[in-house]
Amino acid sequence: MSLHPTLQPYADAWTHSIEAISELVLPLVEADWNRRTPCPGWSVRDIVSHVIGLDCEMYGDPRPIHTLPRDLYHVTNDIQRYMEMQVDVRRHHTAPEMTSELEYTVIRRNRQLRNETRQPTTMVRGPLGTELTLEESMRKHAFNVWAHEQDLRAALGRPGNLDSPGAHIARDALLAELPAVVAEKADAPRSSAVVFDVHGPIEFLRTIRVDIQGRGTLETAPALGPAAAFTLDWETYVRLACGRVTAEAVADRVKAEGDPELTAAILRNFAVTR
Repeated sequence: MSLHPTLQPYADAWTHSIEAISELVLPLVEADWNRRTPCPGWSVRDIVSHVIGLDCEMYGDPRPIHTLPRDLYHVTNDIQRYMEMQVDVRRHHTAPEMTSELEYTVIRRNRQLRNETRQPTTMVRGPLGTELTLEESMRKHAFNVWAHEQDLRAALGRPGNLDSPGAHIARDALLAELPAVVAEKADAPRSSAVVFDVHGPIEFLRTIRVDIQGRGTLETAPALGPAAAFTLDWETYVRLACGRVTAEAVADRVKAEGDPELTAAILRNFAVTR
């Protein structure tokens, strides 16, 4: 393997998730491809189209030249329009066309990863003309593909892989956003702490400490007398953080203690990706 050791975990996570997606959709009949998923406005076909499109762009393919319809209610900003392009261009593809393209894309990407010799710090193309490091690109991609695997599982009633390699990358990615959620978006009091106790296939106890300047930091040490504390299962944590459900919809699965205004503000701003 020529892939840099730093990048290998992301490649492994992607491989695990993309193979799971292939197994999920291969036996589907045509009607199943139209099932709604937790992603607003996206069906099973749309999720798979998105994943194919992401991997085609990771491979280096040019983006399709396509004009979006004007009546897509779930498309409201530039990044959503960017992502929708790969989806809408495949919206009328049949089940065999979808599975064939997915299989072909996976073959090409596997070959690309086997031959990858670039360093993790190499700058690569990102959405909307942005640039990011190869490591960051692969990390985000592994997280995205795992999250969309979970969308498909929810739509198809096939739960699983909540503790897979991709799940652990998702955990780290979502935890990295917590300080901003608590300290900036929810405006937690200065010199305070907020505790998150998550159980299930992936378990962790994390504290967000807000310093006197209002900056939040992520810590593993528990806090005595926190301003707020949350106890919830890992699947619910993911669904909230990925914007798949509202706090009201899963109120029975989240135990929130402490300042009611603060807990409400944190849950209101909990989604960091959609």
